[in-house]
Amino acid sequence: MRTYIRDRTCGATYFITLNLLDRQSKLLTAHIEEFRIAYRRTQHSVPFELNALVVLPDHVHLMLTLSEGDDDCAKRISCLKGQFSCQIPKTEFINESRTSKGERGIWQRRYWEHRIRDELDYQRHMDYIHYNSVKHGHVLKVSDWVYSTFHRYVRQGVYPVNWTNDGLTDFEGVGESDV
Repeated sequence: MRTYIRDRTCGATYFITLNLLDRQSKLLTAHIEEFRIAYRRTQHSVPFELNALVVLPDHVHLMLTLSEGDDDCAKRISCLKGQFSCQIPKTEFINESRTSKGERGIWQRRYWEHRIRDELDYQRHMDYIHYNSVKHGHVLKVSDWVYSTFHRYVRQGVYPVNWTNDGLTDFEGVGESDV
């Protein structure tokens, strides 16, 4: 079995991608209320600062910051996945390997993690998260996707409501290998 080495930097900010096992599924948006409940329960039991989030039908991108003295990002991911999974009826196929480990067949076992290095890295990942609904063809304008922190940042004046409507984006340095 492969050993994954996770970054464990106290108080760090992380970009995370969580994928459903079935990448054709629309489970996350079909069960958005359950995802919101899972998020609130996770936030309550293992607090963190949410910097950005987008929930798409088959995957989630989020950027979060841990508290000073806390280096366990994996605990938040495990809690979020578990809280969501326990609310969803068991209708999915669960293979023998997952059954023997007491796992559901909802999420991919692993997740993508990237520790944010500096302000430019932060901004590029923030933009990537908010643009992702357009990238995947769910909407034509970022402002049309409701499952995103983009709207919070519009209210705060960080982004204009028509951000990227000109069709131009600059995600240089944020490639598929990074997200």
